[in-house]
Amino acid sequence: MNIIASNPHQSKLLADVMAAAAKLNVNLSAAELVQKALERNEGVLADSGALCADTGEFTGRSPKDKFSVYDSTTENVLWWGDVNFKFTPEKFDALLDKMLEYVKGKELFVRDCYACADPTYRLNVKVITETAFNNLFAHNLFLRPEAAELPTLSSDWLILNVPSFKANADEDGTREHNFSIINFTKKIYIIGGSGYTGEIKKGIFTVLNYSMPHEHNVLSMHCSANIGKDGDTAIFFGLSGTGKTTLSADPNRALIGDDEHGWSENSVFNFEGGCYAKCVDLTKEKEPEIFNAIKEGALLENTRFIAGTNTPDYTNITITENTRAAYPMYNLKNFATPSIGKAPKNIFFLTADAFGVLPPISRLDVRQAMYSFISGYTAKVAGTEAGVIEPQATFSACFGKAFLPLHPGKYAKLLGEKLNANPDIKVWLINTGWTGGPYGVGNRMKLSFTRRMITAALNGELDGVAFEKHPVFGYNMPTSCPEVPVEILNPRNTWADKDAYDQKANHLAELFNKNMKQYEDGLSADVLAAAPVVNALA
Repeated sequence: MNIIASNPHQSKLLADVMAAAAKLNVNLSAAELVQKALERNEGVLADSGALCADTGEFTGRSPKDKFSVYDSTTENVLWWGDVNFKFTPEKFDALLDKMLEYVKGKELFVRDCYACADPTYRLNVKVITETAFNNLFAHNLFLRPEAAELPTLSSDWLILNVPSFKANADEDGTREHNFSIINFTKKIYIIGGSGYTGEIKKGIFTVLNYSMPHEHNVLSMHCSANIGKDGDTAIFFGLSGTGKTTLSADPNRALIGDDEHGWSENSVFNFEGGCYAKCVDLTKEKEPEIFNAIKEGALLENTRFIAGTNTPDYTNITITENTRAAYPMYNLKNFATPSIGKAPKNIFFLTADAFGVLPPISRLDVRQAMYSFISGYTAKVAGTEAGVIEPQATFSACFGKAFLPLHPGKYAKLLGEKLNANPDIKVWLINTGWTGGPYGVGNRMKLSFTRRMITAALNGELDGVAFEKHPVFGYNMPTSCPEVPVEILNPRNTWADKDAYDQKANHLAELFNKNMKQYEDGLSADVLAAAPVVNALA
């Protein structure tokens, strides 16, 4: 293992790891890591060839146990509060020393990889893990250097991942025995007490959400992206359940990436080298690209087999609903190589509005785009209580609040600057949720209609049609779209009870405005003026 690093803190840590470990497995191939995992009883093989492993106590991220070191680098830069929790430099150093003592005599796995497909912004990452399957995850999700680079590759960031090490909360300054802590000064990220691999991925995403806007004027984005045959790039933002993965997986367009991207002056580029897909209820018919990508070298997490077989049962949520597959981009058939596109021509904000208020497609101006970006809205069905079904509004700033080290206003400002500098970019709001009434009354928007509307936007088929403004939200709604019934384009027209629609639209507008109050100090008056107007339908 080379110990070439970007700073002396990392060099010392690498030297300490080399001295402590009984054996270091450096840059093993995917096949070698799978074999190691099997030998160490970390998992079993599915009949597709994928490694199936359990992540243990934690089957998802633990956002309340994610910290950032509070020092001169971060004290006046990070957005401290309910997303970014402070951790002292002294406690970080002490906890790291404990981890190094803990790994003495252990076999460890080392991986050199990098983030950012655009070489201008490449971030080299060295990942040291306690388990082979966590190292396989890093191999699959990050970008993979050429073999010739490895002997002299210098790490920009270093990750130490030791799931079986548990902190003493009272003594170590953590909240619980599990933790993930980012030190932006030393560029070291430590994870303990949790085997959930997503902590590795989202920790580096948080790092990029800091460095890309703060140091490079690049907009970091929690989104998927694809590219058309004519080279036009499209970006898809959306929270869970809005159809982001489904709608960006277009057989006529190459996938740039499914989750994390940067938007520089001239390019949209994938941060990652793989996909981390949800598997619950996965079928070959519904998601053939994902289904077929789960093969040799892929990692399945917390899944179970059909009884008496080694065939994954994706309907089985005995362990968690958050079953996952981690696989490299090259497991897909239709992906962009390299994972880079031009600046976007179209941007889609996806929402599954269970209130049935928002239009199925509408175009946003720059102010509305910034406001909607910060809102990060969708709605989920809460369930039934005494026969009443009521949706729940969900807001996540910039469609990824949990991973934002900076104030959301900074990302929205950068988005606005890019849109103003490129007036030909079109921003669309797509409602994949309900029409004709809220959940329980109306119906879910047909996927075929949604796909056709997106295709029309991508192909410029909506450029010449007339638009009308939504009276509450102000969005521009097309009055026609090829192969889509005209009557569904204005949501109010689909409700039998127009007064009920007006009340529900005002209710949703109030929720938007209430959510935005927490960000007001970091936003311009121009953006705040794009808020929906309550009682506009009165």
